[in-house]
Amino acid sequence: MGYIEKLRKVVGHQPLILTGVAVAVVNEIGEFLLQKRMDGKWGVPGGFIELGESAEEAGRREVFEETGIQIDKLKLVGVFSGQEHYIKLQNGDEFYPITIAYVTNDIKGGTLKADGIETAEARFFPVKSLPTELNPLIKNLIEQYSLFQHEEKIKFIK
Repeated sequence: MGYIEKLRKVVGHQPLILTGVAVAVVNEIGEFLLQKRMDGKWGVPGGFIELGESAEEAGRREVFEETGIQIDKLKLVGVFSGQEHYIKLQNGDEFYPITIAYVTNDIKGGTLKADGIETAEARFFPVKSLPTELNPLIKNLIEQYSLFQHEEKIKFIK
């Protein structure tokens, strides 16, 4: 049982503030790694930070667990929070996430595969061919990042 499950046993369904990460992984040809969650929606790998874990460690762990890809260096994109991100789950649990978003092109290895637990499918997509079932926030972030990369002509990690 993880930290959040233990906390829920104490507080029940009350709203919580939970901190998590989201990682946009970009391959050598500029495609973005997306995962199709078990609910059929696409997004970037990510999840909640465990006790004692840094945000960067959580990002690397989540990408590997959910997609089989090993990454290293991360670049901070931004921190997202607020009322517009409020979530109420079907079981009644409520939370306000604080999401630390990263991007990386520092792929170190691994084999691309869905974990079958949180991820039904994992694959890379070109920016112009993102799935329609993609969270609008994630789509906006990917498009903003791609535009920034094009305008600034920067090589951001290596």
